[in-house]
Amino acid sequence: MAPISVTINGARRTFDGDPTMPLLWYLRDELALTGTKYGCGISQCGACTVHVNGAPVRACQRRMQSLADATVTTIEGLHPTGAHPLQVAWREIDVPQCGFCQSGQIMQAATLLSRNASPTDADIDTAMNGHICRCGTYPRIRAAIKAAAEATR
Repeated sequence: MAPISVTINGARRTFDGDPTMPLLWYLRDELALTGTKYGCGISQCGACTVHVNGAPVRACQRRMQSLADATVTTIEGLHPTGAHPLQVAWREIDVPQCGFCQSGQIMQAATLLSRNASPTDADIDTAMNGHICRCGTYPRIRAAIKAAAEATR
């Protein structure tokens, strides 16, 4: 198979390894972008959520062979200094407890806010469904999403 060209956080990369490798392992093991976490490995928890061509995807299940000419954004690429409104709100509201799921939560929430600038509780619950926080910080996650929405209006 020919090398796969993919843009990750604004940098063009060429991948010539096993085309069935999950994007998650390429990010973490080869590029040292460790903000994206391995959770369940079966696309159920959301810890590995990144954006591919602007849409949230689970990196544990997305194979490199499906990423030719794609644009991938990880938590490290959401904002160069961590000043995205969601990242700021997450810190100000002190959302993380263990923090393990938080990058996936933020990436999913970023998609929500890009599509809906004033989400209701129901909108947030629907968009965030399937993102598991073992610590149960859901009320703080919702509050941070609302704060980020308010900050961007």
